[in-house]
Amino acid sequence: MIIILAVIIIDQALKIWVKTGFYLGEEMMIFPWFRLLFIENNGMAFGMELGSKLFLTLFRLCLAGALIWYIWRIKDSLCVRRGYIVCLSLIVAGAIGNIIDCMFYGIIFNNPMPPEVATLFPEGGGYGTLFHGRVVDMLYFPLFSFTWPDWVPMLGGSVFEFFKPIFNFADAAITVGIIALILFYHKEIAAPSKLDACKTDSDGE
Repeated sequence: MIIILAVIIIDQALKIWVKTGFYLGEEMMIFPWFRLLFIENNGMAFGMELGSKLFLTLFRLCLAGALIWYIWRIKDSLCVRRGYIVCLSLIVAGAIGNIIDCMFYGIIFNNPMPPEVATLFPEGGGYGTLFHGRVVDMLYFPLFSFTWPDWVPMLGGSVFEFFKPIFNFADAAITVGIIALILFYHKEIAAPSKLDACKTDSDGE
């Protein structure tokens, strides 16, 4: 639970700082390959759009609730490696971080035109309603770019940039958790029901 709380606090602190300190579209260069660029989106991780806003928020709520219940069920199992629970906790924390944006940001922030920045708890109310807030993204890593040669079919003359998606700390937590699960905990993913069958410390006493 410490991991979940820590990720949520860091994620929300960063989002609130950006939301109240940057105007929409403002960019700050930290390094040539790492910048803060304030954008908002209605979709899932890395700015993707999928389905209605209410559906996405309810989906995140159900996912987070199910994972929290699952973590609670297996946390004392002798068969569960700690890293597995850490990965699940990162995914839960990331989901909750973006849920907070979707649920509350529409009612606690206004949405002024640039170059004005947003106000927390504005007198005139927020820019949206409950469950219809927009997710704040700001982490941008343009590691390198190049222009395709003119002789390349369909791509000639266009610019390729890596890494182009703009995301937030919650997205990063979800991504790290999922990748680590796939790489190191595929046995637990393949047979999660076996984890419940293991005896816990309390069972052996």
